[in-house]
Amino acid sequence: MSFNNEQMSMDFNSKDEKVVVLGMEFKNHDERREYFRNELRKKLSELKKVEGYPIGEDEDVIALSDPPYYTACPNPWIHDFIEEWRNQNKNELYYQREPFAADVSEGKSDRIYNVHSYHTKVPHKAVMRYILHYTEPGDVVLDGFSGTGMTGIATKYSNSKEEIEKLGYYVDESGNVFDEEKKQISKVGERHAVMTDLSPAASLISQSYNNNLDEVEYQRVARSIIGKLKKKTEWMFETVDSFGERVPINYSVWSDVFTCYNCSNEIVFWDISVDEHEKKMRKEMFCPNCNAEVTKKKMTQVFTMEYDTILERPLKVPKQVQVLINYTSGKTRYNKRPEKFDNDLQMKINEYKISGFVPKDLVVQGDETDRLKRNGIEYVHQIYTKRNLVVMSEYYELIKENKFFTELLNVMRSSNSYSTKMVKVNIPRLLDKGGIFSFGFVSGTFYIPSLNGERPMLDAIQSKLKNMVSTIDSLYNSSVISNQSTTDLKNIENESIDYIFVDPPFGANLMYSELNSFSESWMKLFTNNNEEAIMNKYQGKGLLDYQKLMEQCFKELFRVLKSNRWITVEFSNSQASVWNSIREALERAGFVIANVSSLDKKQGSFKALTTTVAVKQDLVISAYKPQKKLRENFVNNRNNNSILMWDFIDQHLANLALPKVNGGEIHFSTERTPRILFDRLIAYFVQNGLSIPLSSAEFQRELSERYQFRDGMFFLEEQAIEFDKKRILAKHFAQLELFVSDENSAIEWIRQQLMKKPKTRQDIHPIFMKEIQHITKYEDLPELDELLAQNFLMYDGRGVVPNQIRTYLTQAYHDLRGLDNGDSILKERAMNRWYVPNPNQQVDLEKIREKNLLREFNRYVEEIDNSKKKLKFFRTEAIRVGFKKAWTDKDYQKIVTIGERLPEKIIQEDDKLLMYFDNAQMRTEM
Repeated sequence: MSFNNEQMSMDFNSKDEKVVVLGMEFKNHDERREYFRNELRKKLSELKKVEGYPIGEDEDVIALSDPPYYTACPNPWIHDFIEEWRNQNKNELYYQREPFAADVSEGKSDRIYNVHSYHTKVPHKAVMRYILHYTEPGDVVLDGFSGTGMTGIATKYSNSKEEIEKLGYYVDESGNVFDEEKKQISKVGERHAVMTDLSPAASLISQSYNNNLDEVEYQRVARSIIGKLKKKTEWMFETVDSFGERVPINYSVWSDVFTCYNCSNEIVFWDISVDEHEKKMRKEMFCPNCNAEVTKKKMTQVFTMEYDTILERPLKVPKQVQVLINYTSGKTRYNKRPEKFDNDLQMKINEYKISGFVPKDLVVQGDETDRLKRNGIEYVHQIYTKRNLVVMSEYYELIKENKFFTELLNVMRSSNSYSTKMVKVNIPRLLDKGGIFSFGFVSGTFYIPSLNGERPMLDAIQSKLKNMVSTIDSLYNSSVISNQSTTDLKNIENESIDYIFVDPPFGANLMYSELNSFSESWMKLFTNNNEEAIMNKYQGKGLLDYQKLMEQCFKELFRVLKSNRWITVEFSNSQASVWNSIREALERAGFVIANVSSLDKKQGSFKALTTTVAVKQDLVISAYKPQKKLRENFVNNRNNNSILMWDFIDQHLANLALPKVNGGEIHFSTERTPRILFDRLIAYFVQNGLSIPLSSAEFQRELSERYQFRDGMFFLEEQAIEFDKKRILAKHFAQLELFVSDENSAIEWIRQQLMKKPKTRQDIHPIFMKEIQHITKYEDLPELDELLAQNFLMYDGRGVVPNQIRTYLTQAYHDLRGLDNGDSILKERAMNRWYVPNPNQQVDLEKIREKNLLREFNRYVEEIDNSKKKLKFFRTEAIRVGFKKAWTDKDYQKIVTIGERLPEKIIQEDDKLLMYFDNAQMRTEM
């Protein structure tokens, strides 16, 4: 697409194409839009009762909305769309899925991904993999934290053979989709997306990505706008070349001004920090007046009083000077220092009175915006240079009455990130090759650099308009977008959604409402952050508040999801406390976690790369809503815990993925181990207010009697048959990555070592000592000998060699092959090796271990009774076992009392302790 200075009228008529929406027929989209806007206007008073209704005027809500597909408020037509889709898809087939357990890696270098910027975004190709796995054509997918609307793109492209094959899948002539192992995983076909988000800015982006634009019409409008905008504003982005001819500016660089701590003279930061000859930033800086060595911390930033033409009064602002201008003369780019022409032009721009709309809002109060205020930014318009502000105002006036208003407004929103005072400069690249790639911005935070780059907003808008056209295709997008909180989804019926994919806020990672406030000022609608699920000091929201809000969200998602269907939660915060809040909120809502995998988006944001509270690889939680019959049994048969227990395990095992076999390696499934199965069972029972009728040892004994045991994992009978077929192809187990931080993870690490190779204590000890360097400071970790004795068995030469040891020895050593278990040579080589016991042997060990741990727990109880101090050193496993016993005995006060005497961090970061503590607190307060 080419945007030339073509003067074309925007007052043209739409094509006379009939439009059918929700059973109603219209002459064209203009008529459809007008009808539904009038209907929306009638419904606003009722919609304002829905949580998350944005802050703003009614007419601004109407102006932004493109109903019934997109409303800048809670969408009242979601139910109607779902009902229509349900009628089109009447075949309710048998549904059974295992969790999508593969790790996903998708980059961000996609044309669609890069068109509209946002703080976080999951590539649509990654979401497609989940949608293809969990859904069938015609299914309805919900994204309750939809952000930029990538889920809508993913549902649309699930109806494209070409797009699916880009994922590495094979699609046959009948539309069946096969993975790399030639296993059928899905079918090509249209899915429908329902997307909700609390932010008007995010919903606007989602609408731009997921509407069905007429490309020809849109291009005509875009060309006309660019032509008119250039006429009005390009005079501000000019300089003179060495011949005195006027030429366009490509970009400028502005510098802060400081005063020297020694002589109090003003210093232009560029002059002391940039070595133009060497094309790099200086490591040492000196005052040009007194030669004192200076740093930014030692100097004081200079502020000055300037008349603000927007507010029509003086404001105290940081002093900045233009230090570099890049322009094009002929076909060559040049750098220059500002001259008289440039200074006169800047004075003229500063005095220019803007007649169109400009937000006059104060910068919102918040954790992130406090940083701006320290830099002298008090009002929204101050984040832009004056000439870019003029461009934005003129652009707004050109688009405000246009039929493509929402799409065109989003183009300006998306251009902001490259045209504010937050644009930083890569000095070596700037002075070497130059170009727009010398500039960037720090995503996910508000940061004003002392050297900031100014790109003409006109160029940014023109570029974004072109890029947006590149996303238009002929595929129909069946999406509905709503601006509301996921804590209140009353416009969605119970059990009407087939699959949920969400990428929710995670703790204090990103302050979405603050970060979006500048864009939302231009939209005249602001996020209603009462129910914003974040941790924020200014909003007075801590970890507990965050967890409660996420629990409300997950309860609503649980309500609208069909039984035995799945939710995928992307998680991008490495803080254990936040992870546990999400897990606790999910389980309290009623979901059961079945798998955790990774999603590598191949690019880190600022915080992901430089702080300890964020991770480069996101985690993906797969959880399901239990079958209706099971949930009803937990309500109606609460006194028959034993039946409930095995009903739960039946369903849970059915919903667990079979271990994968790749390249001759079998990937061990920790979810199928007795310990994790017991943990999942306890979690579900505790969240339902019930106690487990069996001890860990008794559970493991019955587990081994009821289910098939293979390689440390349990299976349903039909699953075991499938696993046995796979097992033949595997030579050994793939090594699991474990981070040893406490007793439980230490035991699992030892188990993994011994599953691979039965070892002597001397073999294990040196590598064990390396692994336990990061043990939590509160953890009273037993010695290796005690861990071995309580959890594993050692062959001492008596009796025949255990099968686990014999299998390893005969595979590893040629001279031992063919020897039976009682052979003296084999027995000698097996002597003193530790190995993983079979289930029946494990039961006896577990009984002894639980007694020892309970004895330890009771010692802690006595210690607390005799002291007011917190416990400083303890075995976390003993606390877990003690809490379980107290829960079974309904001694909730004991759990609360002990929990309050543990370090708060321990409770927050341990999923099992947090589960018992939170639920016990609820019951003691009732």
